[in-house]
Amino acid sequence: MKLYNHFRSSASFRVRVALELKGLPYEYVPLHLVRGEHRRTDYASHVGDALVPTLETDDGHWLTQSMAIIEYLDETHPEPALLPQGAPARAQVRALAQMIACEIHPLNNLRVLKYLKHDLMLDESGKDAWYRHWTRSGLEAFERQLRLLAAEREAAGLAASTFCVGRSPTLADCCLVPQIFNAQRFHVDLEGLDLGMQAFRSCMQLPAFQRAQPSACPDSEE
Repeated sequence: MKLYNHFRSSASFRVRVALELKGLPYEYVPLHLVRGEHRRTDYASHVGDALVPTLETDDGHWLTQSMAIIEYLDETHPEPALLPQGAPARAQVRALAQMIACEIHPLNNLRVLKYLKHDLMLDESGKDAWYRHWTRSGLEAFERQLRLLAAEREAAGLAASTFCVGRSPTLADCCLVPQIFNAQRFHVDLEGLDLGMQAFRSCMQLPAFQRAQPSACPDSEE
């Protein structure tokens, strides 16, 4: 498999985590977003939105959108599972993942930040204030949801989660860790997000997350 991605892309980071957790070998194909390499014809001709990541499978399919790619990997390589057993639990994990992938990330990706700066003429401090506001408010909502799930587990007599949901990483953790990395890079206030940061620390103790992080990528020096 080939993964077309950028080291700082949080969506790419999610997929790298899933690949590493499942121990799947892949070819890392860097596309530098700031330089516009994702708009090259040889790539964009296969990808409708010309974004990253894209996974080119061994049988020639070009799969886009990080969430769809990760669920594809979970269906084709079920172990270790990134979604728990039982429809309610799976829905809870998907909801957490979507709080990040669909609520926080779209407001703060590179395209939006460039538009704020170059088209709406926000200065650097204004752009960063936008990023910090929407990231912090989104992570606060994520934290509230983690607390509700923690209370539900306690009422059911289940052990407290060490990750977002349960005692092993799930799709939700694949999304949380890249968002925290970006939040730290933009100096977002992370105080009071106790359960989210606990899950983040648990993840970063695992070699799979360490191998997937931006500083471990071959294009991180560019």
